[in-house]
Amino acid sequence: MTEVAEQAQLFDCRADFADELAALARADDRIVAVCNDSVGSSNLVAFREEFPARLINVGIAEQDLVGVSAGLANAGFIPFASAAAPFLTGRALEQIKADIAYSHRHVILCGQSPGMAYGELGPTHHSIEDLSWMRAVPGLEIIVPADPAETRSALRWAVKSGQPTYIRIPRFKVPAVTPADAPFAAGRATCLVEGTDVTVIAVGSMVSRALAAAELLRREEISARVLNMAFVEPLDSDAVVSAARETRAIVTAEEGLLSGGLGAAVARVVAEQRPVPVRMLGVPSFAPTGNTSFLLDHFGLTAEGIATAARKALGLV
Repeated sequence: MTEVAEQAQLFDCRADFADELAALARADDRIVAVCNDSVGSSNLVAFREEFPARLINVGIAEQDLVGVSAGLANAGFIPFASAAAPFLTGRALEQIKADIAYSHRHVILCGQSPGMAYGELGPTHHSIEDLSWMRAVPGLEIIVPADPAETRSALRWAVKSGQPTYIRIPRFKVPAVTPADAPFAAGRATCLVEGTDVTVIAVGSMVSRALAAAELLRREEISARVLNMAFVEPLDSDAVVSAARETRAIVTAEEGLLSGGLGAAVARVVAEQRPVPVRMLGVPSFAPTGNTSFLLDHFGLTAEGIATAARKALGLV
């Protein structure tokens, strides 16, 4: 991270998730929360106190969590199914496919503490496969908010959309990066910095680091565009094609597996519509055990790592 990024105020998006969910529930009595014995880790304590009859705790049974949520949606409720991302997506993948996506139930799946947020607990608790798994399920919207404002926007959008949706709820603290007037719509990226040499497409915790990388590159007179691709599905293909047309290379950055995630989605669009050099930053395999900052540094998911990938994509190193 750059000095500017290190000094920025950091926020826990889970607090905004909890506040926004409660606000939405006050306005719409169809909204319920379903969890897997994770009231505390899902930040649902205040929700339970305010809406005791609208919190369903199924215990440590993620398949039941998704199945019950699908039933509630079928009965006219709008369930927020909240659990640690590795267990929600790993243990209940069949139910997500059959009960939610295939059946087109309006369930909002909230993957708490995604990526490598549970760093010290090791690969069993890392959720680096979720974007790959969820992208493989047809009919499922996938949102990776970059900061508190976008987390709130994602929840509001998901309630109104009527679509089966998976939202990553970040645990790793991040700075605010979303402009006050930024639109939030399915399949629409937000351009945070304009650039003409290289485009960095990032999601979640990587967006602030992409901005810091753009500043590093600017000091070298390399003009980097930064796109926040909050919707991994549907992807903003137009923004990707424009980036390929208007800049000379693309770098993607995600806190997840390289196979099947954001980078793979972007690379497919580039290969099919406007080939340019693409370098993908992410996690190549199971991550070691260590705190989140260590792991992000280990895989080069830093401002300098993104800047280096940009230089390589441009053929400068």
